[in-house]
Amino acid sequence: MSDSPAGVVELLGVLAYAELTAFLRLAEDAATLAPSLTDRAALSGLAATEYAHFVLLRDRLTWLGADPEEAMAPFVSSLDDWHAQTRPGDWLEALVKAYVGTGIAGDFYREAARHVDPDTRKLVDEVLAEEVRSEFVVERVRAALAGDPRHAGRLALWARRMVGEALSQGHRLAAARPHLALLLVSASPEGLESGRPSTDADLVEIGRLFARLSEEHGKRMAALGLVPGP
Repeated sequence: MSDSPAGVVELLGVLAYAELTAFLRLAEDAATLAPSLTDRAALSGLAATEYAHFVLLRDRLTWLGADPEEAMAPFVSSLDDWHAQTRPGDWLEALVKAYVGTGIAGDFYREAARHVDPDTRKLVDEVLAEEVRSEFVVERVRAALAGDPRHAGRLALWARRMVGEALSQGHRLAAARPHLALLLVSASPEGLESGRPSTDADLVEIGRLFARLSEEHGKRMAALGLVPGP
Protein backbone atom coordinates (compact mmCIF):
# COMPACT_ATOMS: atom_id res chain seq x y z
CA MET A 1 0.00 0.00 0.00
CA SER A 2 1.19 3.54 -0.68
CA ASP A 3 2.48 6.08 1.83
CA SER A 4 -0.23 8.52 0.71
CA PRO A 5 -2.97 9.41 3.21
CA ALA A 6 -5.73 6.83 3.30
CA GLY A 7 -8.22 9.46 2.21
CA VAL A 8 -6.33 10.03 -1.05
CA VAL A 9 -6.46 6.36 -1.99
CA GLU A 10 -10.15 6.22 -1.04
CA LEU A 11 -10.90 9.33 -3.10
CA LEU A 12 -9.15 7.92 -6.16
CA GLY A 13 -10.77 4.54 -5.59
CA VAL A 14 -14.33 5.86 -5.47
CA LEU A 15 -13.66 8.12 -8.44
CA ALA A 16 -12.18 5.28 -10.46
CA TYR A 17 -15.23 3.10 -9.92
CA ALA A 18 -17.56 6.05 -10.54
CA GLU A 19 -15.88 6.68 -13.90
CA LEU A 20 -15.98 2.99 -14.82
CA THR A 21 -19.68 2.72 -14.05
CA ALA A 22 -20.36 6.02 -15.84
CA PHE A 23 -18.76 4.55 -18.94
CA LEU A 24 -20.90 1.43 -18.73
CA ARG A 25 -24.16 3.30 -18.07
CA LEU A 26 -23.62 5.90 -20.77
CA ALA A 27 -22.78 3.19 -23.29
CA GLU A 28 -25.96 1.33 -22.32
CA ASP A 29 -28.07 4.50 -22.59
CA ALA A 30 -26.53 5.27 -25.99
CA ALA A 31 -27.47 1.82 -27.24
CA THR A 32 -30.99 1.63 -25.79
CA LEU A 33 -32.34 5.19 -25.37
CA ALA A 34 -30.72 7.48 -27.94
CA PRO A 35 -33.37 8.61 -30.46
CA SER A 36 -30.97 9.00 -33.40
CA LEU A 37 -27.64 7.72 -34.63
CA THR A 38 -26.20 11.20 -34.08
CA ASP A 39 -27.24 11.11 -30.43
CA ARG A 40 -26.01 7.55 -30.08
CA ALA A 41 -22.60 8.53 -31.42
CA ALA A 42 -22.40 11.64 -29.22
CA LEU A 43 -23.28 9.79 -26.02
CA SER A 44 -20.90 6.98 -26.94
CA GLY A 45 -18.17 9.61 -27.24
CA LEU A 46 -18.92 10.80 -23.71
CA ALA A 47 -18.76 7.19 -22.53
CA ALA A 48 -15.35 6.79 -24.14
CA THR A 49 -14.16 9.89 -22.30
CA GLU A 50 -15.31 8.42 -18.99
CA TYR A 51 -13.35 5.25 -19.69
CA ALA A 52 -10.23 7.28 -20.47
CA HIS A 53 -10.67 9.02 -17.11
CA PHE A 54 -10.97 5.64 -15.40
CA VAL A 55 -7.64 4.59 -16.93
CA LEU A 56 -5.95 7.76 -15.60
CA LEU A 57 -7.24 7.08 -12.08
CA ARG A 58 -6.36 3.38 -12.21
CA ASP A 59 -2.83 4.21 -13.31
CA ARG A 60 -2.47 6.84 -10.59
CA LEU A 61 -3.50 4.33 -7.94
CA THR A 62 -0.96 1.87 -9.28
CA TRP A 63 1.73 4.58 -9.28
CA LEU A 64 0.93 5.31 -5.63
CA GLY A 65 1.47 1.63 -4.80
CA ALA A 66 -2.22 0.87 -4.25
CA ASP A 67 -4.10 -2.02 -5.82
CA PRO A 68 -6.87 -0.45 -7.98
CA GLU A 69 -9.17 -3.44 -7.44
CA GLU A 70 -8.83 -3.15 -3.66
CA ALA A 71 -9.19 0.64 -3.77
CA MET A 72 -12.45 0.45 -5.74
CA ALA A 73 -13.99 -2.54 -3.95
CA PRO A 74 -15.46 -0.67 -0.91
CA PHE A 75 -17.53 1.53 -3.22
CA VAL A 76 -18.98 -1.04 -5.62
CA SER A 77 -22.17 -1.76 -3.69
CA SER A 78 -23.03 1.88 -2.99
CA LEU A 79 -22.47 3.10 -6.54
CA ASP A 80 -24.22 0.11 -8.09
CA ASP A 81 -27.20 0.73 -5.81
CA TRP A 82 -27.31 4.39 -6.85
CA HIS A 83 -27.40 3.49 -10.52
CA ALA A 84 -30.06 0.83 -9.91
CA GLN A 85 -32.25 3.33 -8.04
CA THR A 86 -31.83 6.03 -10.68
CA ARG A 87 -32.24 4.06 -13.89
CA PRO A 88 -33.66 6.49 -16.47
CA GLY A 89 -36.93 5.67 -18.16
CA ASP A 90 -36.27 7.59 -21.36
CA TRP A 91 -33.74 9.65 -23.28
CA LEU A 92 -34.40 12.95 -21.50
CA GLU A 93 -34.14 11.35 -18.07
CA ALA A 94 -30.84 9.78 -19.13
CA LEU A 95 -29.52 13.21 -20.13
CA VAL A 96 -30.60 14.83 -16.86
CA LYS A 97 -29.00 12.05 -14.87
CA ALA A 98 -25.74 12.40 -16.80
CA TYR A 99 -25.65 16.13 -16.05
CA VAL A 100 -27.39 16.74 -12.72
CA GLY A 101 -26.94 13.43 -10.90
CA THR A 102 -23.36 12.85 -11.97
CA GLY A 103 -22.65 16.54 -11.52
CA ILE A 104 -23.54 16.76 -7.85
CA ALA A 105 -21.62 13.56 -7.13
CA GLY A 106 -18.65 15.15 -8.86
CA ASP A 107 -19.05 18.22 -6.66
CA PHE A 108 -18.53 16.02 -3.60
CA TYR A 109 -15.31 14.66 -5.04
CA ARG A 110 -14.06 18.14 -5.97
CA GLU A 111 -14.68 19.28 -2.41
CA ALA A 112 -12.66 16.36 -1.08
CA ALA A 113 -9.85 17.18 -3.50
CA ARG A 114 -9.49 20.65 -1.98
CA HIS A 115 -7.58 19.02 0.88
CA VAL A 116 -5.21 16.72 -1.03
CA ASP A 117 -1.85 17.23 -2.71
CA PRO A 118 -1.66 19.38 -5.87
CA ASP A 119 -1.02 16.46 -8.25
CA THR A 120 -4.07 14.56 -7.01
CA ARG A 121 -6.19 17.71 -7.08
CA LYS A 122 -5.17 18.38 -10.69
CA LEU A 123 -6.07 14.83 -11.70
CA VAL A 124 -9.47 15.03 -9.98
CA ASP A 125 -10.22 18.32 -11.72
CA GLU A 126 -9.28 16.78 -15.06
CA VAL A 127 -11.49 13.71 -14.75
CA LEU A 128 -14.44 15.74 -13.45
CA ALA A 129 -14.36 18.37 -16.21
CA GLU A 130 -17.93 18.93 -17.40
CA GLU A 131 -17.64 21.20 -20.43
CA VAL A 132 -18.30 18.65 -23.18
CA ARG A 133 -21.04 16.85 -21.27
CA SER A 134 -22.67 20.12 -20.25
CA GLU A 135 -22.84 21.44 -23.81
CA PHE A 136 -24.26 18.17 -25.13
CA VAL A 137 -26.95 17.78 -22.46
CA VAL A 138 -27.99 21.42 -22.19
CA GLU A 139 -28.46 21.75 -25.93
CA ARG A 140 -30.68 18.68 -26.20
CA VAL A 141 -32.76 19.25 -23.07
CA ARG A 142 -33.43 22.88 -23.93
CA ALA A 143 -34.46 21.87 -27.45
CA ALA A 144 -36.85 19.27 -26.02
CA LEU A 145 -38.37 21.83 -23.63
CA ALA A 146 -38.80 24.32 -26.45
CA GLY A 147 -40.65 21.67 -28.43
CA ASP A 148 -42.82 20.55 -25.52
CA PRO A 149 -42.70 22.59 -22.28
CA ARG A 150 -44.69 19.89 -20.52
CA HIS A 151 -41.44 17.97 -20.07
CA ALA A 152 -40.22 20.58 -17.59
CA GLY A 153 -42.24 19.45 -14.58
CA ARG A 154 -41.33 15.79 -14.71
CA LEU A 155 -37.67 16.50 -15.49
CA ALA A 156 -37.44 18.91 -12.56
CA LEU A 157 -38.83 16.20 -10.28
CA TRP A 158 -36.41 13.69 -11.76
CA ALA A 159 -33.48 16.07 -11.14
CA ARG A 160 -34.62 16.53 -7.55
CA ARG A 161 -34.60 12.77 -7.14
CA MET A 162 -31.06 12.64 -8.56
CA VAL A 163 -29.90 15.10 -5.95
CA GLY A 164 -31.64 13.28 -3.11
CA GLU A 165 -30.14 9.95 -4.08
CA ALA A 166 -26.69 11.49 -4.55
CA LEU A 167 -26.81 13.13 -1.12
CA SER A 168 -27.91 9.85 0.46
CA GLN A 169 -25.05 8.10 -1.27
CA GLY A 170 -22.65 10.72 0.02
CA HIS A 171 -23.85 10.22 3.58
CA ARG A 172 -23.44 6.44 3.28
CA LEU A 173 -19.93 6.76 1.90
CA ALA A 174 -18.95 9.25 4.59
CA ALA A 175 -20.23 6.95 7.33
CA ALA A 176 -18.43 3.91 5.90
CA ARG A 177 -15.16 5.63 4.92
CA PRO A 178 -14.17 8.15 7.62
CA HIS A 179 -10.88 9.11 5.95
CA LEU A 180 -12.76 10.14 2.84
CA ALA A 181 -15.31 12.01 4.97
CA LEU A 182 -12.55 14.01 6.61
CA LEU A 183 -11.40 15.27 3.24
CA LEU A 184 -14.86 16.79 2.85
CA VAL A 185 -15.12 18.55 6.19
CA SER A 186 -11.75 18.95 7.87
CA ALA A 187 -10.79 22.59 8.04
CA SER A 188 -7.36 21.92 9.55
CA PRO A 189 -4.34 19.73 8.75
CA GLU A 190 -4.45 18.43 12.32
CA GLY A 191 -7.85 16.91 11.69
CA LEU A 192 -6.64 15.06 8.61
CA GLU A 193 -3.54 13.77 10.38
CA SER A 194 -5.41 12.58 13.48
CA GLY A 195 -8.26 10.96 11.57
CA ARG A 196 -10.96 13.04 13.26
CA PRO A 197 -12.34 16.57 13.09
CA SER A 198 -10.22 18.83 15.27
CA THR A 199 -12.11 22.09 15.77
CA ASP A 200 -15.54 23.67 15.67
CA ALA A 201 -14.44 25.14 12.35
CA ASP A 202 -15.15 21.73 10.83
CA LEU A 203 -18.84 22.16 11.65
CA VAL A 204 -18.82 25.53 9.94
CA GLU A 205 -17.15 23.94 6.93
CA ILE A 206 -19.98 21.40 6.64
CA GLY A 207 -22.45 24.26 6.30
CA ARG A 208 -20.30 25.92 3.67
CA LEU A 209 -19.96 22.61 1.82
CA PHE A 210 -23.71 22.17 1.45
CA ALA A 211 -24.12 25.80 0.46
CA ARG A 212 -21.61 25.31 -2.36
CA LEU A 213 -23.29 22.09 -3.47
CA SER A 214 -26.68 23.80 -3.56
CA GLU A 215 -25.29 26.71 -5.55
CA GLU A 216 -23.75 24.45 -8.19
CA HIS A 217 -26.94 22.41 -8.45
CA GLY A 218 -28.95 25.58 -8.97
CA LYS A 219 -26.63 26.63 -11.79
CA ARG A 220 -27.12 23.31 -13.56
CA MET A 221 -30.90 23.45 -13.23
CA ALA A 222 -30.93 26.99 -14.61
CA ALA A 223 -28.68 25.96 -17.50
CA LEU A 224 -31.15 23.22 -18.41
CA GLY A 225 -34.06 25.63 -18.26
CA LEU A 226 -35.70 23.75 -15.40
CA VAL A 227 -35.64 26.77 -13.06
CA PRO A 228 -35.42 30.48 -13.80
CA GLY A 229 -31.89 31.78 -14.18
CA PRO A 230 -30.43 34.44 -11.88
